[in-house]
Formats: sequence, C-alpha cells, structure tokens
Amino acid sequence: MNGEISLNLATTGQQWGFGEAVDGCLRHGITAISPWRDQIEAIGIEEAANIVRSNGLRVSGVCRGGMFPAETALGRQANIDDNLRAIDQAAALDADCLVLVVGGLPGSSKDLPGARGMVADGIAAMLPHARASGVRIAIEPLHPMYAADRACVNTIDQALDICASLDESVGVAIDVYHVWWDPRLAEAIARAGRMNRIFAHHICDWLVPTTDMLLDRGMMGDGVIDLPAIRAMIETAGYHGPQEVEIFSRDNWWQRPGDEVLDVIKERVATVC
Repeated sequence: MNGEISLNLATTGQQWGFGEAVDGCLRHGITAISPWRDQIEAIGIEEAANIVRSNGLRVSGVCRGGMFPAETALGRQANIDDNLRAIDQAAALDADCLVLVVGGLPGSSKDLPGARGMVADGIAAMLPHARASGVRIAIEPLHPMYAADRACVNTIDQALDICASLDESVGVAIDVYHVWWDPRLAEAIARAGRMNRIFAHHICDWLVPTTDMLLDRGMMGDGVIDLPAIRAMIETAGYHGPQEVEIFSRDNWWQRPGDEVLDVIKERVATVC
C-alpha cells in the first residue's frame, strides 16, 4: 500500500503555525501538507505559496470551502463568494483539491433535502471559476451526527449523486472518521472509483468511548476503524495518493509536542495503516 503521508495541519494546529508545521514535516521527511484557510490567512497567501514552492511540497488539499446553505439568497451568494476566494487560495498553492464541508440546515429549517439542493446549486455556481483556475472540488461527506449544523451530505453515495450532476472536476474526499460505519462503504468506494472521483483520503481513528464528537479523534490504531481494509478498497478503486492524517484531539494529541505527534504518525502509518 502507498505509504505517503500528508499532514493536515489541524493535527498540530494548536502547537504550530503554517511555517512551523512545514519545518516539522521536513524534519520528519513528510513532504505533503493540507492547510486550513485560517492558517493560510494568518501568514498571507503569498508567503504560504512561497513556503510551499521553496520546499517542493505537495498540497494534498486546502480545508475548507463549503457551508453553502443560508436562509436568504443574499446569504447564499455571500457563501458562494467565500468559496470563490477559497478556490483562489487553492490555486495559489497548486493544491490537489479544495475540500468542501458543505453546511447543514440553515436557520430553523427542517428541510434536509432542500439544504442538499442548496449545496448542489452552490457547487454548480463555483464550478466555472474552479475550472478556470484548475482547482478540483472534493465534497467531504461528514458523519450523520453533523447533518444539522455542519454537513447535510453524510455518505459517499450522497456526495457522488451530486458529482454525477456536475462534471469530472467534482469528486469526494473520503475521511474514515465520517464513513467507516456505512453499510454500503465498499460499494460506494467502488462506485467512486468507477466515476474516477476519489480526490483525497483522510485518516484517523474512532475511539471507544469517544468523549467529544468533534475534538476527540484518535490516532490510527487506537480505535475501531479497519484502516487497512478501507485503504485497500480505495486503492482498488484507483486512488494511490497520500493518506492525509487529520486528527482533532483537544485533550490528547494537541497537548503533546508536535515532533512527538509526527513520530507517532509515521510509526502508525507504517504499522497500522
């Protein structure tokens, strides 16, 4: 299996800024990163792009665009405008994709299909600029626990249904934390492969017990996700890009020195993933 690691910079986001994280990655022989937009904006896109270029880094993704649904047409347009800015940032970093966390129910709405329609419309509206900029768009389905507030697209199949209505520049980011439970996981990954729509693969683990649904992700091997099986499905489907480590861990990994975190990541990718 492909052993290339990309560090999603949220994993050490409490310890390091953009430049410090890159320095840490280089110390550990990691040459792919996935920054968040606030980290890019903290140093400016020109400086971030210079750091990427001067160190020969691969940017496996930029996190994140999305958050399309809104109660008003004006709000929806503002969200689309923000996504156009995200495309510019991803293009400046020559990122493999811009990852979308699509957004949940707007305001007091209970109309989940309506929210998904806003997502599809929002992606369609940003596509001309994405195509012109050479940026691929990766919809990241999130676990159903986030359907109300973060992402009304919760399975790979739901994401692929949106992709099918658009062109080949829209695909999926498969994050094991969000999809491992899906009884149709194998079929959905195979479908994504047939459509040539797998743009990213994010890894961490699901702890038992989980003390916080957002901020208690586990290091690979510390939880219940069958990481090798999912990676095998993804590679069989044709994706051989980096395994992007994305761990939100308020009480554990965010409390440890960044170099220690990277040491453990490298060991776990080699032995667990």
